[in-house]
Formats: sequence, C-alpha cells, structure tokens
Amino acid sequence: MGQWLDGITGWLTMNPQWLAAAVFIVACVECLAIAGLIVPGTVLLFAIAVMAGSGALSLGETLALGFFGGLLGDVVSYLLGRRFHQNIRRLPGLRHHPEWINGAEAYFQRYGIASLLVGRFIGPLRPMLPMVAGMFDMSFPRFFAVSLLAAAGWTVAYLLPGWATGAAIRLPLPEGFWPQAGIVAASIALLLGLSINSTVRRHRKASPLVAGLSLAILAGLFIGYPYLNHFDQGLMALVQEHRSPVMDEVMVVLTQFGEFRTMLFASALVTLLLLIARQWRQAIFAGATLLCTALANTGTKLFFARVRPEVLTDPLTSYSMPSGHSSGSFALFLTLAVLAGRGQPPRMRLTWLLLGCLPAAAIAVSRIYLGAHWPSDILAGAMLAACVCAASLWLAQRQTPLEPMPAKIWWLVLPALVALFGFEAVRHLPHAMLRYAY
Repeated sequence: MGQWLDGITGWLTMNPQWLAAAVFIVACVECLAIAGLIVPGTVLLFAIAVMAGSGALSLGETLALGFFGGLLGDVVSYLLGRRFHQNIRRLPGLRHHPEWINGAEAYFQRYGIASLLVGRFIGPLRPMLPMVAGMFDMSFPRFFAVSLLAAAGWTVAYLLPGWATGAAIRLPLPEGFWPQAGIVAASIALLLGLSINSTVRRHRKASPLVAGLSLAILAGLFIGYPYLNHFDQGLMALVQEHRSPVMDEVMVVLTQFGEFRTMLFASALVTLLLLIARQWRQAIFAGATLLCTALANTGTKLFFARVRPEVLTDPLTSYSMPSGHSSGSFALFLTLAVLAGRGQPPRMRLTWLLLGCLPAAAIAVSRIYLGAHWPSDILAGAMLAACVCAASLWLAQRQTPLEPMPAKIWWLVLPALVALFGFEAVRHLPHAMLRYAY
C-alpha cells in the first residue's frame, strides 16, 4: 500500500491542478458502498489534505469538496440499496463477504436514524449504512437531512487535521514550535489512547483514569504555559493567516454559542428538563458537571490572570487561562454525549463522545480564530471540562451505572437546545460583529 500511496501523491505533486478533483473523488469513494471497505481512503484522504494545506487549496475549498464528495457517496449508496433491496447481497464483494452488510444491517435495525450519524465515524460501517437505509426504504428526505449533518462533522474530523498539518509545514513557524507542539500532541494522544483502551476493555476505573490524566495535563498547562510561547504564537499565526470575511461571520456565530449567558441558559435548561422528566440521577450528574466546571474555570482564571492575545474592550473578560468558552462548551457537549452513550457498547459510547467533541471544538477554535484566546487556553479549558465530567460520572456510578434515557426525553432536550442556540446567535450577531471586527 505504501508504494501505491506514494505513486498517487507523487503524481498529484506533479499535477496539482487535479488536487481538487482528488479530494472530491477520494471522499466520495470513502463513503461509497463496498468501495469504501476496499480502498484505504482514510490514509489517502489525509495525505491529499496535507497537500491541499500546503497552499494548493484553501481550507474552505478543501472542506467543501470533501463534504460534497462524501455526500455524493452517501446518496449513491442509498440509491443502490433502494434499487436492489435484498438482491444487493448478490453483488460482487458482498456475495463473498456477507458479514460486511450483516453488521451494518444489525446496527441500523438497532439504532435507526442515530446509526447514520454515529456510524459515519466507524470505518467498517460508514460506507454500508446508507445502502442499508435504502434497503429498508427509509424516506429520502429524512436520510438526506441526517446525511447532511453527518457529512459536515465527518468532513471536519477527517480533513481538517491533514490540511492544518500541511499549512503548518508550509509556514515559517517559530523555531521551537514543533518540539512544543510534539509535547502537547503526545500528551493528548496518551490521554486519548488510554481512555479508549480502558473504555473498550470495560475497565472498572475508566472514569477516574480519564479524570486523573486530564487533571495531569491541566496541571502541566498551568505550570508550563509560559514555556509554550512558540506553540501558542505559531498556531495563532497559522489560524490568523487564513482569515476571510466569510469565515469571520461563521466564527462570530460559533463563538456566541460559548458565551457565558448562552452556556448558563443551556446548562440550566438541560438540568431543568431532566428534572421535569424525573431523570434524577442524570440531572444531578449534568448539573454537578456544568456547575463545578464553571466554578473551577472562574477560580483558576482569576488565580492565573493571564492576559489575552488581543485585549478586549470588556475589562471583566481580560483574563484568558483557561478559556471559559472552551470549558463551558466541552462540559455541556461531553455531558450530553455521556448520557447518550449510557447502556450502549463501548465503541458506540466512544463515537458519541467524538460527536460531542466536534461542536465543542468548533466553539473553542473560534476563540483562537478571533484572537480572543491562546491555543493553550483552549486546551486547558477542554482538559478542565474532561476532568470534571469524568470525575462526576465516576461519583454518579459508584454504586450503580446510570440508566439510558428514553428517546422521548432526547426529543425534548435536543430541540430545546437548538432553539436556544439559534435565538442567542441571532440576537447577539450584530453586537458580536462590531466587537470582533478588525
């Protein structure tokens, strides 16, 4: 596979005019039934994204091409399933590997619409679930609406890291950037690796392990942030170089979701709805996580009193370590992801956590983009939220595990949050544009 990959990337290096088409085609094949299981699209997609980030394509172009390519693969797979139904099993590949479709079929029957959203991030299921949805005659408008959301999250998760790597290699970053970035990346990788391993193995002390590791990284950031100047400045320069009027508007909207007022209302709304639904233990877990995160963030921010990269006009928000937007958003979405994963297999719980991290990470990155926080501030906020969430979960489950919540409660909580975030974004957008404009 190495020679094959080197051949493709070498040819694209010599013919960069085909790079945009390559991003679209590889994203489509990665999400296409049967083909997505045969072609190592994930590795190839990362390599092509690195080349795009080296200056050939902008971030917006790369994400748009990946999004529409993946969406096309979903639609074609769905139409195949809708056209052939159970006869799809006779197609080449599936005839000799019935387990490919059997696993996706069982997953779809068990989780329904949620399988299309969560399964998008599980390699063997990603190209097969849209075809299975067509086999079971799922309505196209419903399938397409879910695929739009799933494709957006998948595109960011799979293309953004590669593109950012290519852009970082191209830029003249500070001399000490890569060693410091390596230390930060290794710490996060260690946390993720041990967390995933303990969850998959159903380790009894998975939650306290995650809490302890997050606390260790958080302590390291508190102690070592004065020595991460090259990392902070280099990553800030990388993000700031790619500002555009369109992205400015997007990031301003995203950052509104993490404002203190919005997070306060969202936290109170989630806790209140859980109490109304008589989900007592879930309400205590959610309320404790969100409240303790907010208190810990305020206390540590006042203690360290770190100045922002761009001092804002509001003197009450002149300190940045850790980021309140980051800690608040990660606490909220991690809490929702933990509750969504109760009673499900380990891989499903991990996928829900990944999905929860996507909107939280988007809010956190918006703060770097707008020049309101250093990257280490964002990481500190995320680690604080992860530590509090894991510790709260451990305490809540010391005697008995949290029970999964009925679907009707999610149909109450999620629309309420969407309505709240939409209202707050629209209400504060004009003020935000003035506040963060250059």
